[in-house]
Amino acid sequence: MAARASAEWKGGLKTGGGTFSAGEGIRGEVTFKSRFEDGPGANPEQLIAAAHASCFSMALSGALEQAGTPVESVRTDATVTLRMVDGAPTITSIALKTVGVVPGIDQAAFEQAANGAKANCPVSRALAGVPEITVEATLG
Repeated sequence: MAARASAEWKGGLKTGGGTFSAGEGIRGEVTFKSRFEDGPGANPEQLIAAAHASCFSMALSGALEQAGTPVESVRTDATVTLRMVDGAPTITSIALKTVGVVPGIDQAAFEQAANGAKANCPVSRALAGVPEITVEATLG
């Protein structure tokens, strides 16, 4: 299945603005200020964070279910950090923080499953060029 999204930018980098859409009901606006100055609106790094958190949560849930310990819930927050590297904006790190409610599992097993999900979810693999991807996993 192919996933589709679209974006349009109008005007100059600092004075222009753009819109994006993906799937059913995912729409937003992006500006230079929303990306680089904490202004209102969305930015591509937030979309990457949402994609990574969603993919990771699904992968972790699936792995735990296959291991015989189905989850009640897995909540993941993702923080994508954008910094200037050699004069170019670059995603330098992604931090995943996940909390799971998983009956019948201990902390060590949950951490092991989380590390496996980090290594194997499709979005993690697509983002393999990011220098640092970390995961903090706790049972709730």
